Amino acid sequence: MSSPSAVRGEHVDIGGRTLRVVRAGPPGDQPLVVCEHGAFGCASDWAVVAEKLALRGLRTLAYDRAGLGFSEPGPAPRDGAALRADRAALLTALGETGPFVSIGHSMGGLMARLFALERPDAVLGLVLVDAITPDMIDLPGGGAAVSGFSQILRLASVGAQVGLMHGVSRISANLIGLTGEAAREKQEIHALASHARWAAEEVAGWRATSALAAAELPPDLPVAVITAGAMQGWNPLKARQVSPAEHSRRGYVEHVADCNHANLLGPDYAETIVRAVDHVLAS
Repeated sequence: MSSPSAVRGEHVDIGGRTLRVVRAGPPGDQPLVVCEHGAFGCASDWAVVAEKLALRGLRTLAYDRAGLGFSEPGPAPRDGAALRADRAALLTALGETGPFVSIGHSMGGLMARLFALERPDAVLGLVLVDAITPDMIDLPGGGAAVSGFSQILRLASVGAQVGLMHGVSRISANLIGLTGEAAREKQEIHALASHARWAAEEVAGWRATSALAAAELPPDLPVAVITAGAMQGWNPLKARQVSPAEHSRRGYVEHVADCNHANLLGPDYAETIVRAVDHVLAS
């Protein structure tokens, strides 16, 4: 793993190794929005959302999970238990005790859900952004798809060791529509062999993470769900995505037409995520 000479954020020691953290927003005692990126993502993915939330006067914390981006790796397996322990150590090291809003994109939805389950005293609400739910792995072909994705990431790691990911990263890093320093970081990260390798380790622990996250959320917990693409007819994936909001007494759902899984985090659609955070705080 390498890090550019000028990377946004800071490296925080969580007990003999460091995680790269990017914080935004004005100082104060307002709730902290803790952002979990997807399986091949990084803290840079949240740059647009963080900027918009900062304009609302909210603080955000995004970080590269262990081994991903510019964070140092942690011990295997990289399942939900390990990820949960890292996040707890990180918040302790930063002196952050809550209240929190937990937000997750894609596979990061599992980690965001785990946070809400483990800290019901401190998490005000949950925002799931085109997120994975624990039961999705049991859909027909779900387990095979996860195994295939993990294998692709392992191959990407091998390719990156001989420089093959540099060209790919010019395309894959721009799917969100990031600009400036965040775009530069994302491109460099997608070319790192370490990033693909540890992303594969996380995906390999997907079933174990899903099992940990499968506990029922408190019915009074505000849950906002944002999905990519309009809802048209019966869609089993979307039905699972919205179920956490439907089971909440303070649920909120928005299907965002004309966007995709990645650019939902970008400048054209990030305002929908801000609305979801607003809902959670208003509840």
